[in-house]
Amino acid sequence: MKRAPAQITLVDRQNHHLFQPLLYQVATAGLSAPDIAEPVRAILSRSRNTTILLDEVVGVDPAARRVRLAHHTLDYDYLVLALGGVTNYFGHPEWAEFAPGLKSLDDALRIRRNVLLAFERAESAETEAERRRLTTLVVVGGGPTGVELAGAFAELTKVVLKRDFRRIDPASARVELLEAGPRVLSHLPPRLSAYAARRLSRMGVEVRTGVPVREIWREHVELADGTVIPAANIIWAAGVAASPLTRELGVEVDRAGRVKVCPDLSVPGHPEVFAIGDLALVLDEAGRPVPGVSPAAMQMARHVARLIQRELRDKALASPSRPAFHYWDKGTMATIGRSAAVAKIGALEFTGWPAWLAWLLVHLIFLIGFDNKLGVLLQWAYSYFTWKRGARIITGLSEVAAAGEWGRPQPQDTRLPALKSELSGAA
Repeated sequence: MKRAPAQITLVDRQNHHLFQPLLYQVATAGLSAPDIAEPVRAILSRSRNTTILLDEVVGVDPAARRVRLAHHTLDYDYLVLALGGVTNYFGHPEWAEFAPGLKSLDDALRIRRNVLLAFERAESAETEAERRRLTTLVVVGGGPTGVELAGAFAELTKVVLKRDFRRIDPASARVELLEAGPRVLSHLPPRLSAYAARRLSRMGVEVRTGVPVREIWREHVELADGTVIPAANIIWAAGVAASPLTRELGVEVDRAGRVKVCPDLSVPGHPEVFAIGDLALVLDEAGRPVPGVSPAAMQMARHVARLIQRELRDKALASPSRPAFHYWDKGTMATIGRSAAVAKIGALEFTGWPAWLAWLLVHLIFLIGFDNKLGVLLQWAYSYFTWKRGARIITGLSEVAAAGEWGRPQPQDTRLPALKSELSGAA
């Protein structure tokens, strides 16, 4: 909307735009954080009608047409809510302390630090049971993020790190992928799901399906069948919920907190307010929810931008003759590891090298910034031909040392004594 006859204010609590589909590569030491992010001010430097505020939205008052920020209050004629999603622990917020999600650069850097630090601690561990716990990684959730994380962790531990240690064998590390449903990548056809599971198994990932997680403690996961898995690193990739601010709008939301928007993507009762992306529950022509993927969010953004610009041009705010949003499904894909991916584009389903190459090209195209595209391409080429990853730097050690966590095993959760004998047997 850089040429729209309007004054636009963009509010974000981060100063950068994040290309979230590649976030898992930062978490697994494949890319550095700046490779997949770009300063918002740099992206919009030529949009002279746009003001950028580094602030956090703490409340929305649609009746007064006002947005409350942590440090300001803004009035509006139009409001577009694109606050995105948060990690959904399905009624167990206490698990967040022990099983971080992957939604931001901070999350990715924390996961990378914890994983690499666990192997450093394993090098000086005194018992085999302690080494095994420190070199076990559990990924909860068999969707695209979980599959991509599990495959990348398998390559990191069994290939990249195997020459770097002397007292431990990183290739013997355990990577477990847990999925409550009957198969991984359940949004894809069964043939593609089966290929992904087989490929992960060949890479050394232990794929468990049909067994939900019952409880998570510090460095331990208990499954519904009673199995307890000691693991130094547990990553949650099982669910997404909308920003909690949607519940302040006074409109109907679904179980995940998404706003049940009108066909034009406006909020019911407030035609000047729009919700897009992970914040919105939109039904397609067949009555199915539009998936929470980036192509859908971009299409919603274009639809709302065109709609607002038309009304500004016609000087008719909240026109009653608005067109409905129509989602164009361009397909879906997920990478599993080196030269392996799955893709479904229309009626076309393909796997292996062709799908992996398509995945690479699509992600390079949509990555913002020429320098980022070039940097990621060079890093991928280097990693492909050398089997090395150059982002294995551990940061934030001062925070770990201040918490007293460096150089010693993590204390067990106070809820664990009843399971001591079972844990000993599992170890």
